Amino acid sequence: MLVVAVVVLGGVAAGFVLYAVGRAQDANRPRAGGPAFAAGTVALTDAGRMVVRSTAPGPHRDELVSVPAGDPDGVRTVSGVRCERWHAAAGTGVCLQTEAGILKPTHRARILDARLRTVRTYDLAGVPSRARVSPSGRFVAWTVFVSGESYSSAYFTTRTSVLDTRSGKLAKNLEDFTVVRDGKRVRAADANFWGVTFAKDDDTFYATFNTARRTYLVRGSVRERRMTTLHENVECPSLSPDGTRIAYKKRVMNGASLWREHVLDLRTMRETPLAERRSVDDQAVWLDNDTVAYAIPAGDRSTDLWTTRADGSGKPRKLMTGAFNPVLRGSPAGPR
Repeated sequence: MLVVAVVVLGGVAAGFVLYAVGRAQDANRPRAGGPAFAAGTVALTDAGRMVVRSTAPGPHRDELVSVPAGDPDGVRTVSGVRCERWHAAAGTGVCLQTEAGILKPTHRARILDARLRTVRTYDLAGVPSRARVSPSGRFVAWTVFVSGESYSSAYFTTRTSVLDTRSGKLAKNLEDFTVVRDGKRVRAADANFWGVTFAKDDDTFYATFNTARRTYLVRGSVRERRMTTLHENVECPSLSPDGTRIAYKKRVMNGASLWREHVLDLRTMRETPLAERRSVDDQAVWLDNDTVAYAIPAGDRSTDLWTTRADGSGKPRKLMTGAFNPVLRGSPAGPR
C-alpha cells in the first residue's frame, strides 16, 4: 500500500508539473491575429515613437516595446526589458519588476536611462502598483502594495516612495511627510498614499491620501515634506501638461462600475465626468492637453489602451490592443 501510495502521489505531482509547464508554454505562445514584433533598438528619445508595456499574450508579454505614434497597432520593436509598471520622461525611466524566488518573490525598482539601461536598483517593500517620473526626469515615484493587491479590497496597505535622481536621496515613505487638512495637521495610523503625479517645477506633486476609508487629493512639496488636502474622492491623479487639471478615477456605484474617470479643474475645483463609463482602475496618462489615455482589461491578463476627450465630450476610442502604460517620446505631454 505504501508503494502504491508513493507511485500515485508521484504521478499526481508529475501531472501537476506537466500541467504547469504546459500552461507556461501556452502563455508564451503568440496568438493568431496578435501584434507583430521585430528586433531593434528602443530609446526614450526616438521622435514619433510611443513606448508601452506589451500585455499581448506570447513571448513578449510585459516587455517594453516601441511603436510608431501614428500607427499604435503597427509592428512592435522589442526592448528585452520587462516591467510590471513603468513610466518615463525626459530620458529617464522607472521599471518596477517582480522576480521569482525560492521562498518568495522579490520586487525591485530599476531606474533607466534613455536607452533603457539600468542606472540604479532599489528593493521594493511589496507588489508594484503605480510609477511616475517628473517632467524634467529629476524625480521618480513608485507605489507598492505591502498588503492586499487591489484598491477595491476592504483592507490594504501601500507604501509610496519619491527618489531624487540628481542627489540620490530617497524619501522611502510619504507617510513621513506632514499632512494638513482644514488648517490642522492630520495624524492617522491608517494613512495610505498612492498615485503620485509631478508638476514641472521640480517640487510640487499631487497624490491620493486615504484615511478612515475616505480618499483625498493632496498637493505636496518634496522640499518641504508637506502635503495639503484639496478635494475628496480622488484616486490615482494625473496632472495635465498645462498643469491646470487632474485626471483621476472617482469611486462610484453605477451599475457594475466601481470607478469612473473624471477631470478636476484645479482653479475652480469643478469635476467633469468623462465619456468612458466602464470602470477604470488605472492612473491615466495625458497624451496632450485634450486627450486622456487609460487601460481597460481585455481578458487573458491582457489590457487594451483607450482614449477619451478631457472635456467629457465624444466617445471612448481604442488606441492600442494589448498594451499598458503609454509614454510618448519619454513625456506624458506627448511628442515635441
